[in-house]
Amino acid sequence: MKIQNVIFDFGGVLIDWNPKYLYRNVFETEEEMNFFLENVCRYDWNLLQDAGRSLSEATLILQKEHPKYSEEIAYYYGRWEEMLGGTIDENVKLIKPLKKRYKLYGLTNWSAETLPIAMEKYIFFKDLDGVVVSGDEKIIKPDPEIYEVLLNRYSIDAESSLFIDDNADNILTAKKMGFKTVHFTDKVNLEQLLKSENILL
Repeated sequence: MKIQNVIFDFGGVLIDWNPKYLYRNVFETEEEMNFFLENVCRYDWNLLQDAGRSLSEATLILQKEHPKYSEEIAYYYGRWEEMLGGTIDENVKLIKPLKKRYKLYGLTNWSAETLPIAMEKYIFFKDLDGVVVSGDEKIIKPDPEIYEVLLNRYSIDAESSLFIDDNADNILTAKKMGFKTVHFTDKVNLEQLLKSENILL
């Protein structure tokens, strides 16, 4: 089936987000920072906010567990915007030309409380025809249910949709559901790849 829709993940595909951008200014050494991010404000803790837990609740839980780092934990969402490194320009520049031929959507694991900060900061969001956010739905990729939310809400078919994500598990689910997929990594030139598939002219 001919591609009619292009669906983007945000973090790692269109937006450069990394807690290290903030915490390099908080801790004196990389070792201290890495310990904190690996053992205190861990990836799995952050993922629960992507799944709908409130930022205030998440912060309090962690501060009770790790009182020594109470101030640093508060920075995670108090200074969250400092984690934004900007847009991934080589991919964002493809949105305008793609929009001439396709409907464009976002499907992201992101807190419903922090995504509006990014949406206000980066103008490419205005070119998207719709966005499904895990924090709003309280479901995270790679759960097939959140892909179904996208398909149903915007009346689109997986078979006519290209899904671009940097997470291999998310790509695997999309493939099983019938999406065309691109697993974006730092070794992938997205513009060249889309041109080779005649998706981008």
